[in-house]
Amino acid sequence: MIILKTTNLSKVYNPDTVPVHALKDVSISFEKGEFTSIVGPSGSGKTTLLNMLGGLDNPTSGTVEVDGQVITGMKDGALIDFRLHNIGFVFQHYNLIPVFTALENVSFIMLLQNRKKDEMEARARNLLEAVGLGERLDARPKQLSGGQQQRVAVARALASEPKFILADEPTANLDSASAMNLLDIMEKMNREQNITFIFSTHDQRVIDRARRVVTMVDGAISKDERMKEAV
Repeated sequence: MIILKTTNLSKVYNPDTVPVHALKDVSISFEKGEFTSIVGPSGSGKTTLLNMLGGLDNPTSGTVEVDGQVITGMKDGALIDFRLHNIGFVFQHYNLIPVFTALENVSFIMLLQNRKKDEMEARARNLLEAVGLGERLDARPKQLSGGQQQRVAVARALASEPKFILADEPTANLDSASAMNLLDIMEKMNREQNITFIFSTHDQRVIDRARRVVTMVDGAISKDERMKEAV
């Protein structure tokens, strides 16, 4: 089942001065349950594509569809609300709220969704337990390691029950042990709960786990490979 699709997606920065063609006519689709890495050198367009997929930036031309609904051209308020209920994000720099505990950080997105307090707290606890932080519910970000903060970010991304998770260089600031632990958690969630993850990454450790690798060069897709399942 296709849950995310782009059609002839292009992005040109500085069109009136020195045009930079960040994306060139990109058409691609993703199915539910994928564990996909978008790779390529710096400037290849992978982060721009991820931002378009998440509705964080508008294309110059082309469309993005989420579960059959075109989000390109939505008004800001409608798009913010759509992202809140449909798309989860994990960023390179965690973006946790410093004064909130781990439990509060994960609960916050559900607060924005106007969920009941008991429901929010129960789901946040369950998610933090799932990422191995059941004993750090009351810890604030500065009391957590980088790997632990990124696990809170993963739990927060899942809290809204999104259709897919977009992760932009999620392991870039982590040591090897923390990166592998985070990948173990995300891969387990993908396989056991059919949660869709789409990564933008340079990290070979992420690429090695992917079951699909999309390679970008100069704003276009140069390869789209389905990887063999590990035996």
